[in-house]
Amino acid sequence: MPDGSSPVSDRPRVLPPNDPRQYDDLADEWWRPDGAFAMLHWLARARAALVPPAARPDALLVDLGCGAGLLAPHLAGKGYRHVGVDLTRSALAQAAAHGVTPVNGDATAVPLADGCADVVAAGELLEHVPHWRAAVAEACRLLRPGGLLVLDTLNDTALSRLVAVEIGERLPTVPRGIHDPRLFVDDRALVAECARHGVDLRVRGVRPELGGTLRWLARRLRAARRPPVRSDPSPAGREPRIRPTWSTAVLYQGRGVRCG
Repeated sequence: MPDGSSPVSDRPRVLPPNDPRQYDDLADEWWRPDGAFAMLHWLARARAALVPPAARPDALLVDLGCGAGLLAPHLAGKGYRHVGVDLTRSALAQAAAHGVTPVNGDATAVPLADGCADVVAAGELLEHVPHWRAAVAEACRLLRPGGLLVLDTLNDTALSRLVAVEIGERLPTVPRGIHDPRLFVDDRALVAECARHGVDLRVRGVRPELGGTLRWLARRLRAARRPPVRSDPSPAGREPRIRPTWSTAVLYQGRGVRCG
């Protein structure tokens, strides 16, 4: 170009907050343990711990907003057929490579039959859905009587917006603009909505362990100062664990059973 500037196509695109196209741009990050989606790995482990072994042959677990299938390794040996539903085809291709049966679809209009699922997982999904009540209705619709709903999401509080967006998205832990805080979900409203659909949801606050998170953050900062090496995508180290906490004000888990 005459002025020496780069073509517009070479510049990274700027997307609105919570735009699903961000996940295509970040497709290489899903399975990097210390990458942009690191905390989703930690949460997937904690979510899977809420899922008991399958109680019958051919039990089905429907993973709403499955992304690249991060829940799959933590369900190994539990006896479920794992179906993942997501809007992002690039993520679903990776989920399929990890043993998940992929379904390209919207969490508010899932193309699966009523009562098909023994377990429905909705991990870090509801805070990204413009109509979270519709997603909850679908999750409950998919459950067979006695089926289990497990989820985690961000609460609709000033503290949550501060921690997850104002602080979190300025650290090398969460991609900028990945959240729209207007979509965060009040825990009391979520419990009431699940009850309307026959699911008795119990919630508890959770948080990453402090020491492990600080060590992880230090690794990330050290790695950011070094030139990237494609063959060594992330520094080694144990991932932080998600621990229960007394407050649901930022991040919380839910576990509930559908009434017969």
